[in-house]
Amino acid sequence: MKIQKAKKLLLPLLTALALFTASCSMTGDKDPAEDLSKSAAEKDSQEQSQPESEESDSSSSPDAANQYGSFAEAHDAFQTKLVRQDSDDDSIPEPPDNFELISYPSKVGDLSAYVSSDPGDGQKHPLIIWIVGGWGNGIDDFPWTYPQWDDDQTGSAFWQAGVLTMYPSFRGGCGNPGYYEALFGEIDDIVSAYEYAASLPYVDPERIYLGGHSTGATRALLTAEYTDKFRAVFGFGAVDEIKYHNNSQFTFDTSIEEEFIMRSPIHWLDDVKTPTFLIEGSEGNSANLKNIEKTSRNENIHCYVVDGTDHWGVLAPITPLLAQKILADTGAESNISITQEELEAAMKQEPTVPLPAMSEWILEDLYEEKDLVFSLPYTWSVTNTSTEEEFQLDAYSVYEGENVWDLASLFINVYILDESDYLQTLADSLESEEGFETSMITVNGMPALDSYGMSSDNGSVYKNRYVVIQSGNAYICFDFYIHESFDNDADEMFQSIVDTIRFE
Repeated sequence: MKIQKAKKLLLPLLTALALFTASCSMTGDKDPAEDLSKSAAEKDSQEQSQPESEESDSSSSPDAANQYGSFAEAHDAFQTKLVRQDSDDDSIPEPPDNFELISYPSKVGDLSAYVSSDPGDGQKHPLIIWIVGGWGNGIDDFPWTYPQWDDDQTGSAFWQAGVLTMYPSFRGGCGNPGYYEALFGEIDDIVSAYEYAASLPYVDPERIYLGGHSTGATRALLTAEYTDKFRAVFGFGAVDEIKYHNNSQFTFDTSIEEEFIMRSPIHWLDDVKTPTFLIEGSEGNSANLKNIEKTSRNENIHCYVVDGTDHWGVLAPITPLLAQKILADTGAESNISITQEELEAAMKQEPTVPLPAMSEWILEDLYEEKDLVFSLPYTWSVTNTSTEEEFQLDAYSVYEGENVWDLASLFINVYILDESDYLQTLADSLESEEGFETSMITVNGMPALDSYGMSSDNGSVYKNRYVVIQSGNAYICFDFYIHESFDNDADEMFQSIVDTIRFE
């Protein structure tokens, strides 16, 4: 049964308090963009491989690529023939804190991308370019949505671990110049994204990595065949020969055999000069990976089939492992290695609840010409539900997933009182009448009450954390709710919000 979000449960002591009227200006309020998981990561037949018994066979033209020289030479000399000029003009939402929306130059013009902000420590850091799955060429808020444990295509494990991350869009996507080229021109765009990342003063140009899932993994593998600029490449669920896959997405002339050869990694495996790690679940595109492994004689290509999982389930457990390997990869040459045992151990770990990306909000001139500043999860929106009797803001996720980020609720109230000991009075009342456990704390130097208890609403029971902060005669109340079935899973997220509350 679907868990519903909590409605506001008013505490009896607060109903008689006077309304504090304030001028409010909220930054970060965004309309939710179309969920990229529908276009770039959908569990549909378009991303599925042929059954194991129909394993693709490149032996019909084993030397098909030899006449072209290296993949880079062949790719640069080849002129693709598009029979459809597909593109989109989807809008790109502003990113959360710690990311920037930028434009990077390419062969077809400037393309949009999200990239991690400068950490500001004067150091050069490793960065991974992450290519999401699906055939779309755009970007939206998908990287900052909840990363489901059995279907996490966001690449968020990298930036959550401290690895700078870039999410590029490609030609034809999000109003970019050019058209979708279905695995051809997009390879040039990835190389251009590398050049941009390498130019950033806070990025170590010798420690730029490339990773992707599904179609994104195929793009990553083709890029590894094209250039050795990347320190290491990671691909989850790449295909071998694209003629067997998803031809409804092909924008090129399918009557020309060379069009397929230029887009099929199986023909160019010898050109990989970068350590490249290809991973797939046994229940996913494993037939493709086994064919790559059988065909390859290249010691730079490492293939891993993980038993007991599928095309999507390998990501959440294994991407954090790769993030740690990137952070530890500090030598002159890449020392990354992966064992089958490490992957199997990663798959056995318990699911975790990561902290969301955050965006800052400002309530201007809230009290004595001071702004109240705090941060909320990026995918949350804030609605002013104030009445003549009460100032209130409601904060919810714009999505309705069955997870902590999307089902938690926050209500913010502000009151003005001439009671210097009000926090203690409220604590005594909550403990005696409501059964809350309370303690006195400070929040960025301001005295505050912190209380925990259980509240009920329409037959559902919610874990309720109630933080009341005093600044002069103003009392700012942050009222958090999460359904009891989530136990303590939301505690860290709630605390991360409390830690950002301050007056400026």
